[in-house]
Amino acid sequence: MKKMITIFIIAVLAGFGLITFFMSSSVILDLFNIRLIQGNYVSFIVWTNLICSFIYLISTYGLLKSKSWTVALMGIASLILVAAFSSLKIYIAEGGIYEIKTVSAVIFRISMTLALTIVTYFLIPKKISLL
Repeated sequence: MKKMITIFIIAVLAGFGLITFFMSSSVILDLFNIRLIQGNYVSFIVWTNLICSFIYLISTYGLLKSKSWTVALMGIASLILVAAFSSLKIYIAEGGIYEIKTVSAVIFRISMTLALTIVTYFLIPKKISLL
């Protein structure tokens, strides 16, 4: 059962990473005229998402190989997103132009990343030390 859950989480993490990479790079490079569709996007949030997409994909590999550093890497992604959200709040307070969906998306991404971090923590076997 644990193996099936691990495979499912690997698929979710990989999918989340690939979708995040596609959407972020599409906005940055203006592929498929996505900037127009996204409206008033916040540039530093898009770049944060792009960075996190690489972290998600590397973490997918780490989870696949049961590497202990995976949890730390996912924790770093969580911290990056929380810092970006704090910066977004400051940006909004100073009158920055944004879409309300950006705020919702960042909250969703933080929640998803924290959930994946916690699940990853429990899925990776712990090494038992005799000392």
